[in-house]
Amino acid sequence: MLYGGYDHIIDKKGRIAIPSKLRDLMGNELVIAQSFTGDRCLCVYTKEEWQKVADVLCSSPATSTSDIRRFLCDLTFNAEFDSQGRILIPQQLREFANLENEAHIIGVITNLEIWNKDAWYAEKANTTLDSIASIAKSLGL
Repeated sequence: MLYGGYDHIIDKKGRIAIPSKLRDLMGNELVIAQSFTGDRCLCVYTKEEWQKVADVLCSSPATSTSDIRRFLCDLTFNAEFDSQGRILIPQQLREFANLENEAHIIGVITNLEIWNKDAWYAEKANTTLDSIASIAKSLGL
């Protein structure tokens, strides 16, 4: 299970170090994609978690999933950790998520999200405790 939030720097080559706590749980074969939730962030999946996303999309008729398949697959890449625990974020994905220097990495149980640091803290500031409590209650938590 992936959780925790971490501020990190993206180097000039587009690499970002993933915290060892998260890295140890993910293995070395990863998939990095643009988010499809409406957020301008990136999602990093293990191969197994990515397969679950693909299975959901493939179990529905292509006529109802073709747009999301195209959107996702257009900017989805394989990634691996280098010897220093970094992954390379392709330029197209950095542009999508407005990632330049500083990023915020969040473990969101099944995958990681990588946000522009300022965008994440603005998003977090707009989320109220009441809205979180309401969602938790509706889920029976």
